[in-house]
Amino acid sequence: MVAIRLDEIDRKILAELQADGRMTNVELAKRVGISAPPCLRRVRTLEESGLIRGYHADVNSRELGFEVQVFAMVGLESQAESELSAFEERCREWPLVRECHMLNGEVDFILKCVAPDLSSFQQFLTGALLTTPNVASVKTSLVIRGAKDEPGVPFDVLEDRMSRTA
Repeated sequence: MVAIRLDEIDRKILAELQADGRMTNVELAKRVGISAPPCLRRVRTLEESGLIRGYHADVNSRELGFEVQVFAMVGLESQAESELSAFEERCREWPLVRECHMLNGEVDFILKCVAPDLSSFQQFLTGALLTTPNVASVKTSLVIRGAKDEPGVPFDVLEDRMSRTA
C-alpha cells in the first residue's frame, strides 16, 4: 500500500481532511480524538510522505463560464515510452485539459477537458489535439450532466479492509 504505516488516527486524519481540507488543526484534532500538537505533527508527516499532495478548492466550472465538459479518448500511432511521455507533457501544457490518464485497452489516453463553449473546444480539438504528432485518433464524448464527483479514496472501504487483515 504505502511506504509509511498508517494507524487508525492517521486514516481518520486523512478521511477528515479529504472531506474538508479547510478545517483548523484544533477542529481536526477534536474530530480524530487527539490533542492539537500531535495532530499537527501527524499532518506534517502525511504531507512529507506524499499521502497528502495538496489542498484545493472545489470550484464550480459551469458557474465560472466553462459550460462544456468533454472526455476525449486518444489513440496514438506509437506507444514507445518516449512518445507516451511526449504526449503526457503536451497535455500538461494545454489549459483546457484538466485530467490526463493513460489507459490499457482500445485507447491510449482519456482526457477530461473543459471549455467555455463548443466553439472553443472545437478550436482546441482541431487546432491542437488532432494536429499533435503521434495522435492517430480522437473520439470525444460531451458530458450532459454529472451524477457523482467524489475526490480521493473511499475511506470506509479502507477501514473495512484494514479490519479484516488485523
